Amino acid sequence: MAQESIQLDQASREASGARPYGRYLEDFEVGALYKHWPAKTVTEADDHLFCLTTMNHHPLHINDVYASRSQQGRNVVVGPLVYSLALGMSVADVSGKAIANLATEELSHPAPLFHGDTLFVESEVLEVSPSRSKPDRGVVKVRTDAYNQDGVLVATFRRAVLVPRRPGMDSGGSKSPSDDTVSEREEPLQVRD
Repeated sequence: MAQESIQLDQASREASGARPYGRYLEDFEVGALYKHWPAKTVTEADDHLFCLTTMNHHPLHINDVYASRSQQGRNVVVGPLVYSLALGMSVADVSGKAIANLATEELSHPAPLFHGDTLFVESEVLEVSPSRSKPDRGVVKVRTDAYNQDGVLVATFRRAVLVPRRPGMDSGGSKSPSDDTVSEREEPLQVRD
């Protein structure tokens, strides 16, 4: 295949039949619940690699003897890995088209996740707000909950994501009559809202 025939922008690749990745502002509806897939079994290797890469050498996460004498009685998966996995698992449904992740709020870990547990993640749309100053984007707020295989909530957080409007849509959510094509942007979008 000649190099000049390769489509590099997301819109063109999706138009070719690729599964859409992420959503435009118009695709979000308050109250919608996305049950992200696939689930992820968190291994001891996942936890150790994350801990060692991030220089978190707390023995509760990497020392079986220490952890066996803790109140949990075994190794606990480090919280930032649980958050990172939950966030990552939500990208295809929530922020795959994001211009920017604006904020994460109210992160909590109500129960521990252990080596060998499987993480299931869901996100609920809390708010959808078109930008008042830039008609090509808006902010979506979601709450993401992560559960283990027994349905126990192990992490929850809220986040705000700046997402683009569907190409060719006006600020009222209607298709602009003069824009029947998807334009490519060479320059990065500005993050200011």
